[in-house]
Amino acid sequence: MTEPARISTDRLLSDLAQLINVPGSPGQPEGLAAAAARVAAVMRAHQLHVTTLASPGAPIVVGRRPGRTPFTLLLYHHYDVAPAGPWRAWNHEPFQLAEREGTLYGRGVADGKGPLAAHLSALATLLATEGELPCGVVVLAEGEALSGSPSLGAAVAEAHALFKADACLSTGGERDADDRPFCYTGAKGLLQVRMRARGTNQALPPGLATSVANPLWRLLWALGQLKSDQEEVLIDGFYDDVEGPSRSENQTMRQLQMDEAARKRAWQLDQFLFELEGAALVRTEATLPTCNVADLSVEPASDLPIIPVAAAARLDFQLVPRQHPQAIADMLRAHLDAKSMADIEVERLPGGYPGVHTAFEHPFIERLRLVGENLYSAPLPLLPQGPFHQPLFFFAEALGVPVAAVGCARPDSATNAPNEHIPLPDLIRHGQLLIELMYACAAPPV
Repeated sequence: MTEPARISTDRLLSDLAQLINVPGSPGQPEGLAAAAARVAAVMRAHQLHVTTLASPGAPIVVGRRPGRTPFTLLLYHHYDVAPAGPWRAWNHEPFQLAEREGTLYGRGVADGKGPLAAHLSALATLLATEGELPCGVVVLAEGEALSGSPSLGAAVAEAHALFKADACLSTGGERDADDRPFCYTGAKGLLQVRMRARGTNQALPPGLATSVANPLWRLLWALGQLKSDQEEVLIDGFYDDVEGPSRSENQTMRQLQMDEAARKRAWQLDQFLFELEGAALVRTEATLPTCNVADLSVEPASDLPIIPVAAAARLDFQLVPRQHPQAIADMLRAHLDAKSMADIEVERLPGGYPGVHTAFEHPFIERLRLVGENLYSAPLPLLPQGPFHQPLFFFAEALGVPVAAVGCARPDSATNAPNEHIPLPDLIRHGQLLIELMYACAAPPV
């Protein structure tokens, strides 16, 4: 067998530096447009045929290139990144790529732009080495992943031919205790809502709390009706459509071990909920839906003691396959009504999508699992889903293709905190995995 092409470290660093240099976070339309333009420019520089789709939010950039075999692989990426936060907390400029002792620093190096640069560099390496790709490729990069991908579903449905492919691969998740990236054969879905309680028409002195209802207390009581102290979601019907893993998935998960020690060190965590560990921790994260409170706020915001005018909470639900976002939103509304809390407003926020899952036994999953052996000395460990959401449902539904995600970041990568970082060899191997997968997809079925 011919030795696979090897990624140029210089090319990877050059691509990543160009992408990191253009910020783009939710709520920054000009920055996202500039980031999309930069992504398109890098794709064109690597001989992809680029189409940029306008959307109500951020542009969607699509690069295509046929291969010498008909099989086409769709690569899902995003170029929006988490806000940098306080710059004084960074040891390097967040939007300038920095390298120190073999580790790369910058916003997006581990989540979003780093994996995208690794894949683009892999494609450039193949073209430079062979003059063509082993199989066709579609590289999609959206700018609203962190906002729930509100424009992506319509874009895929309307421009169906532009995304046509035989399988979809994304980047997401982490590694096992043996430092092998997990291969997730699906991704959880997403629902985001805002709950709001209203009070008087003006902020009042706190001494009136004996006679005037405080909307923040009302909201807290409503939140208390949604989840027990045993972490069980109490919304009537929430678990009705949740299916357990298959026999083969159960057998596989019993043999897997997350890098629990690295997580605890990175997050300064003594233990996981209910002292979960081993196979129980793996199964819990891979198969159960979540209900998370992400934000609490009051109106008006004040440092003074007051009874606020209104209070709001932003919640997100990560959903497993068969749970539909709108159905869960309707259940939430009905649950609050049944608890005599019809006054609590529930607003479904833009975006969201169902979860999706591809069977472990699918030929594409088997190919992907096995190509990891050359890079990691063993096939990639499989999980049905992970503790993250991605809009892979749109591709599975519109194109009828298998989907998978491969881990890249590490527990300490700080993708939502200052000093986001990733070891350079991790990105190189992430790109190298794509090269070997494309060779495998171009090979005749066994």
